[in-house]
Amino acid sequence: MALKIAPGARISVDGLVRELNVSQTPIREALSRLEAEGLVQKTHLIGYSAAPQITKRDFNELYELRLCLEPFAAKAATTNLDADVLVALKEAATQMMMRDGGDERIRYSSFARLDAVFHDKILETAGNQLIRETLWHQHTHFHIFRLMFHARVTDEALDEHANIMAAFEARDPGAAENAMRTHIERSRSRLSQVFE
Repeated sequence: MALKIAPGARISVDGLVRELNVSQTPIREALSRLEAEGLVQKTHLIGYSAAPQITKRDFNELYELRLCLEPFAAKAATTNLDADVLVALKEAATQMMMRDGGDERIRYSSFARLDAVFHDKILETAGNQLIRETLWHQHTHFHIFRLMFHARVTDEALDEHANIMAAFEARDPGAAENAMRTHIERSRSRLSQVFE
């Protein structure tokens, strides 16, 4: 997530075994999990490498897809909200705000994972499994958070999440749709600077 391993760089299992002083089994399990999340690629007879950085075209297409699907999903989720879903969303939003000590890179990676959980919970609540799976398979949050390592990315997203939560708590489908659209548009604006 923090690009300590450059996009596209080869990842040596043996090198990680020596560096981390563990056997190959947990290394291979971790690499398989990262492959499932779209952060690592495995090539037959070659091995593992860090996923390449998304291109400007991929970025634009990803945000076009998100703008088509996620505002609709937020609106639909509003009608399906119950107390348990609101608690789960609040918990994810609260965890994203935590900044207790530790490595900034680990916190940033944790934020990206929690952001993915937050958005996925909204998609799950919307009740359209095809939309949820389509966006999940894009590994949206992992790819976009790899573009820019900066506190501004997380700080502004937190404010936008608060607006989405306020719309959910008010049970206002139109406000939820607008808050999600605004969040995605602002996210695109923040991160598109990478390509300029």
